[in-house]
Amino acid sequence: MKILTRQSILPHRLTLISSISFGVLRKLGPRRWFSAHSEEPELKELMEYMDSLKNYEKMGVPKGAGTDSDDGFDLGRMRRLMERLGNPQSQFKAVHIAGTKGKGSTAAFLSNILRAEGHSVGCYSSPHIQTIRERISLGRFGEPVSAKTLNCLFLQIKKILDQAIEHENGRISHFEIFTAMAFTLFARENVDIAVIEAGLGGARDATNIISSSGLAASVITTIGEEHLAALGGSLESIAMAKSGIIKHGCPLVLGGPFLPHIECILRDKALSMSSPVVSASDAGNQSTIKGISRINGRPYQSCDLVMQIQRDFKLFLELLDVKLCMLGSHQLQNAATATCAALCLRNLGWRISDGSIRAGLERTFLLGRSQILTSKETESLGLHGTTVLLDGAHTKESANALVKTIEMTFGEAPLALVVAMASDKDHVGFAREFLSGGELEVVLLTEAAIAGGKSRTTSASLLRDCWIQASKELGIDIVHDDTTKSREVFNNLVVCSTSKLENGTILATESSLMASLKATNQILRERTGNQSGIIVVTGSLHIVSMVLAALSG
Repeated sequence: MKILTRQSILPHRLTLISSISFGVLRKLGPRRWFSAHSEEPELKELMEYMDSLKNYEKMGVPKGAGTDSDDGFDLGRMRRLMERLGNPQSQFKAVHIAGTKGKGSTAAFLSNILRAEGHSVGCYSSPHIQTIRERISLGRFGEPVSAKTLNCLFLQIKKILDQAIEHENGRISHFEIFTAMAFTLFARENVDIAVIEAGLGGARDATNIISSSGLAASVITTIGEEHLAALGGSLESIAMAKSGIIKHGCPLVLGGPFLPHIECILRDKALSMSSPVVSASDAGNQSTIKGISRINGRPYQSCDLVMQIQRDFKLFLELLDVKLCMLGSHQLQNAATATCAALCLRNLGWRISDGSIRAGLERTFLLGRSQILTSKETESLGLHGTTVLLDGAHTKESANALVKTIEMTFGEAPLALVVAMASDKDHVGFAREFLSGGELEVVLLTEAAIAGGKSRTTSASLLRDCWIQASKELGIDIVHDDTTKSREVFNNLVVCSTSKLENGTILATESSLMASLKATNQILRERTGNQSGIIVVTGSLHIVSMVLAALSG
């Protein structure tokens, strides 16, 4: 993929088709939505119960929800719920991870490091891709909690949950109930340690009921503008919300890199809590990607990690030629953050060898994070001869990271995007990163149900308007469907007619995901003379979930 400079962007042409479905997509069969993978029948009663609760993933987060204000989530409500359950969160040690991006990957890396050493680990993360069971993993192998185990727990504590919900006048949320179930499972399974990913913010998040006596370390990965309104409206207020997971006397691990004044906010909070700080972005830490190779057709990046911490703790580690299946410089940073957390735990007396750190990093893989489908999987989608990459990037920062990952992994291969996003994201900023980052053959904008509902779904036409706005901001010319040239081409209703357009990006809309994928593949192959290209499905983990559901359906 060619990276464009500001000068080379200007002559780049963006071709707009207001809705490609009137021509090309009409030939691809009826449109239909792909729903998320249905849960196991054994969980039917649990899922119906959960669906009856207030679900902010589906509804959207209220303004000010994550701040210390009258509008903020009520952590007292969560504490009262946990008291009814016997305060299970006090029965295990935990690492608590917050951050705008990277916390799920960091949690996975750290959990696998601990498992590689033989520790029994509970990991709690969100959201899930195919089944809610993915949010809770238990034991030494990291498998999602079984449907039987989850259902048995639910039936055992349902009466307590009912009483709590009634006492709180129905205000207990989906996330609060499932967090309580996860913590109860960790206590019952007697895990050695739990790795807990915060949901929103930190200070007011339901996971932030872990006391300083139960906290082994806290981790803050990054600070970005996602959920800006819910977290106070500024980077500074977001940093303060995330810093709410810092507990008195417990080490803080920083990922980063952070803007200097943002890091000062985090360090000042740590200082006020007498918490030592370990930073993955310190000058003594040198993490580098040496190249991309493949094992059994799947790419991995060969990395060196050198950690030399001098401040607060004195920690050292050198790992050469680590083979990371999680691609991109951002994932290397997440791996470095998890490594610093592991070194911090080792300094506190936890048994963690260098070999376990290497093994844990190398065995980590997450659905929807730079996930490349196998040739068999792409063929089952009807996308023969094309590489398909799934990535749940949904912020401008993660879009920038994805652009760099694509360039590093695929070079100048022809590139197409299929994008669906939630309504509360920075659509223009997201589009700007891709349009300024490289040459795109086609961008097809579609729609995805968010957490099983449509209330937060962004229409394909609104996404199109945002991409047009981004192209104007970048000075990219637009040829849209009102121009004589494009009207003549697309009135022919033939896919191969797209080759008559000037070299540039085709921007189109279609609400059906499967029709979008097939049309994108046809246009990509026609414009490149059947040259092997890359289709990237992105914008939300929910569109990733839909693709994976189509594979398993």
